[in-house]
Amino acid sequence: MEFSGGKLIQEKRGRTLLLTLCNPGVRNALDPVIWNAGLDATRKAAEDDDIGAIVLTGADGHFSSGGNLKRMHENRQKPQRVADEGVCQFHDWIRAIRLCPKPIIAAVEGAAAGAGFSVALACDLIVSAENARFLVAHVKVGLSPDGGVSASLARALPPQMVSELLLEGGSVDAVTLNRFGIINRLCVPGSALETALAWAGKLAAGPPRAMGRIKQLVEKAYHNDLSTQLDLERQLIVEGIFQEECGEGIAAFFSKRSPVFVQQEKN
Repeated sequence: MEFSGGKLIQEKRGRTLLLTLCNPGVRNALDPVIWNAGLDATRKAAEDDDIGAIVLTGADGHFSSGGNLKRMHENRQKPQRVADEGVCQFHDWIRAIRLCPKPIIAAVEGAAAGAGFSVALACDLIVSAENARFLVAHVKVGLSPDGGVSASLARALPPQMVSELLLEGGSVDAVTLNRFGIINRLCVPGSALETALAWAGKLAAGPPRAMGRIKQLVEKAYHNDLSTQLDLERQLIVEGIFQEECGEGIAAFFSKRSPVFVQQEKN
């Protein structure tokens, strides 16, 4: 089977951009075609005022099995720079997801493994089927993880649990990750995408610039000391006070109506 058969399916649902990982036969394993398309789509969505949120999911009942081992095996016969360039491109997509000012929701069915788990964790929010499984099995083929999974897990889990997951390469269920707050919403199998799209639709109607600033605050909060974070909060809230979104929000409050932050597309 060719390892380059992956693609990223893009579809606009109102103000939500739906991105579907698709690599038939290998449970949506990731490859350069997918992550470069993901990088391009994420960057374009960040600049598109007609897109208010993004949902990322996988085709055929699976999120993603992670990296394609056949591709890795073939890369072992090539210069090291080829593998390095591939990981750099994948990491560029992870950064773009984290830095995108639009809310991004992962909708997970089946399993999110390895690099697929990394992509899900890079998203702002995760909706998962109750029976989904998550794993970082790099160690089983003599590798350490990539895609920021170690950083993402370390933000939310005790170090002993992170070490167990990475050193053993075992799986963890969605219910456990939900208890730790890594998964936001659990749903019955087969409904993760529907649930995520409904949530994204609500978020996409919110104030886009304010949400972009909120994402920036959340991202920086894990690295800044308190004083630096307070300065950033001051800068961003003052900036927001003088924007139209704030004016609309305050006017709606005093008028006892729902604010209208964006023009809704007509079906």
